[in-house]
Amino acid sequence: MRLAATAALLLALSPAFAAPPATLRVDIQHGGDAKAEHFALERVLVEALPWPGNPARPIDDTNRGVNQVRVLDAETGALLYSRGYSTVFAEWRSTAEAATVQRSFQESLRFPLPEKPVTVQVLARDAANVFQPVWQVRVDPAALDVERAPAKAPAEPIAIRRSGEPADKVDLLILGDGYAADELAKFEADARRLADALFRVSPFRERAPDFNVWALTVPLPESGVSRPSTGQHRASATGLRYDIFGSERYALTLDNRAWRDLAQHAPYDVVEILFNSETYGGGGIFGQFSTAAAGNDWADYLFVHEFGHHFAGLADEYYTSAVAYESGGERPEPWEPNATADPRGGKWKHRVSPATPLPTPWPKAEFEAFQRDNQARRAKLRVERRPESEMSQLFRDEQAFVQGLFEGRPHAAAVGAFEGANYQATGYYRPQLNCLMFTRTDAFCDVCREAVSQIIDLYSRPAPDSL
Repeated sequence: MRLAATAALLLALSPAFAAPPATLRVDIQHGGDAKAEHFALERVLVEALPWPGNPARPIDDTNRGVNQVRVLDAETGALLYSRGYSTVFAEWRSTAEAATVQRSFQESLRFPLPEKPVTVQVLARDAANVFQPVWQVRVDPAALDVERAPAKAPAEPIAIRRSGEPADKVDLLILGDGYAADELAKFEADARRLADALFRVSPFRERAPDFNVWALTVPLPESGVSRPSTGQHRASATGLRYDIFGSERYALTLDNRAWRDLAQHAPYDVVEILFNSETYGGGGIFGQFSTAAAGNDWADYLFVHEFGHHFAGLADEYYTSAVAYESGGERPEPWEPNATADPRGGKWKHRVSPATPLPTPWPKAEFEAFQRDNQARRAKLRVERRPESEMSQLFRDEQAFVQGLFEGRPHAAAVGAFEGANYQATGYYRPQLNCLMFTRTDAFCDVCREAVSQIIDLYSRPAPDSL
């Protein structure tokens, strides 16, 4: 029965079942402040390449993201497509600025080109963490104001890893930024090096055959990217810069149209922007994009950690580093799979051994005492604009301390509920003592590995109940 329903959905989405449909992109504005949000339609565009997504999984059943897009048949209301995602706006509205200023951010909703008019809905989570519709727009793919992207690409994508057809694989696109005309070979080498780094980490290592990896960039007049806090400003292929929300290490793009218009010339489900810089920095937004500084000593870690945010919706488990986000005393249950407000283990309790105490003890006081001094040193290095090599050494010293502190501890390998996660020292718990989302270690915890595998399945496998 489910197989028949899936086939019907695919036929509704595509006039030619045997071939992938085109890709429709709905560009919107998403704005507001800390207390309110609003949406507005900007444009509707048919992208240059066919839809790269998994035709067997048009409906997202993973329950990830701050928002969800749903595409409904305008006449019958039948659900044709859905995907969870998060936004830059959602992060910004938790900053101090959002209490006094309204801002608007560009976003895109992509899905297979339908045959007939559809209703495109944006949903947001209510107080019970359940998705509820907050905005919708009718989209007619035959309307005169639907734009058609030019077929000619500004540059040819490079096939870093080709495992099969886009419809059957996770298509990862590595976009380059900050590379001058004489650095295009460097970009390709950086992209290959960091793709290799990703596939050295489980579960990406075991699931590498489920991925295609593409690389694409355009040459720029100058090498490097903008870092306003140091007075450096550069032209950008994607709009990327450091100092987002006043955080010196946070590197994102707020120019959604710029990077989307470039990315459309390669097959992609997910995107990591690799930028040409030696300064530590990056970022990741679930279902949007991630970024990493290609030339930093910790580039391998940055690439994988930030991709964990973007690809699987993993939460930051660290809580001692400075962030721009503000939080009150409340501790609502996070939607992210690797953080919980439940000291009994919450969403991963099925993985906890009866022998593991909950909440799970760990050397929290010693860790926090070290980090108070360490974070002060880190801030001082930036204020004094010390060489990046000194920051890299600080991170090496930090990781050596962590390894020594955690090694041989009771419950070091256990799944439990370790207090301190999601930027908060108290009230939130992470699944294991250490993880790539907590420190600069080189492995995900068991819960994060499972969460990543579920998203790989979403893009490369049939629905579970259709097997």
